[in-house]
Amino acid sequence: MVDPRVYDAMTKSVVGCMDPFFFEMLDQIRPMLRRAFGTQNEITLAVSGTGSAGMETAVANFVEPGSKFGVFANGFFAERLAEMGRRQGAVVVRLEKPWGEVFSEEEAAGFVRGEKPDVVAFVHAETSTGALQDPHAITRAARETGALVIADTVTSLGAIPVAMDETGIDIAYSCSQKGLSCPPGLAPLSASPRAMERLQARKSPMHEWYLDLRLLAEYYDGRKYHHTASASLFYALHEGLRVIDEEGLGNRFDRHWRSHRALVKGIEGLGLCMHVAEGHRIPNVNVVRVPDGVSDIEVRKHLRDKYGIDILGGLGVLAGKVFRIGLMGPLANDDCVRMFLDAFGDALRAASQ
Repeated sequence: MVDPRVYDAMTKSVVGCMDPFFFEMLDQIRPMLRRAFGTQNEITLAVSGTGSAGMETAVANFVEPGSKFGVFANGFFAERLAEMGRRQGAVVVRLEKPWGEVFSEEEAAGFVRGEKPDVVAFVHAETSTGALQDPHAITRAARETGALVIADTVTSLGAIPVAMDETGIDIAYSCSQKGLSCPPGLAPLSASPRAMERLQARKSPMHEWYLDLRLLAEYYDGRKYHHTASASLFYALHEGLRVIDEEGLGNRFDRHWRSHRALVKGIEGLGLCMHVAEGHRIPNVNVVRVPDGVSDIEVRKHLRDKYGIDILGGLGVLAGKVFRIGLMGPLANDDCVRMFLDAFGDALRAASQ
């Protein structure tokens, strides 16, 4: 759900992408993004594009042709990371687990020490499965071997701690439409000094002009024209981040966890099971197994047609097997949880008849 204050912010008059007012707004956005990412990284900005543009920016800039790219593959978006690495001409090596499971530090260390990749990538909060990966399990081994660490924080940013500096993540990217409660269209990204040093020493040219982080930095820092950024989308991001700052990140994180626990209790009360084991779940994307004899499509259609509620089904190997229930931003409260559980129970009964 887009925060109502964000909608109001988007009604402001559009200015040009080189207007002093626009750059003043960008200068206010960047420290708020740093707080959300949990970092002091100078290179913290929003790429014009969806979360997938953030993913491709991370991979295209830091994964060179012929380099070794290690991917922790346990969900749909980890598969996308691997495919982007392959398209960059990297040697992609994978550590795989069933979709919905996470990697232990022992497993990650064995993989990283054995393969010695130049860059490793993992999904912090896997949208397709509801699994939350502990970054430390991966970053500790990567630091030992000198590998850069890319983290997909598309679902986590603004809803749960990312803590880039504390956890040792080098490059993190996200989106505007999930934990930040804004419309889609921007991809926040942050890169550490260590990552930028590696980028400056890159031996091969960048194939992607639009997503070249060095050119983007010249726009954000040097005010040198690069592309026509959307003032309306940046108005939205600015206000969404202001809402988060006013609530306080700690309060916002706690609120998402409280709503998650209430939802899980209600889901179990309906006789259903969560897909991910307790202790490894994302609070703001709740993935529930479809019970036997029930069509996920019929349940979702009933929710949409009768209640105006939209939840998603499974992706990839989980298609038809799970429901994916978003509980983000303004929706993460007791009233919304109760309203959803009543509607969901009705939809399950209707689909079982």
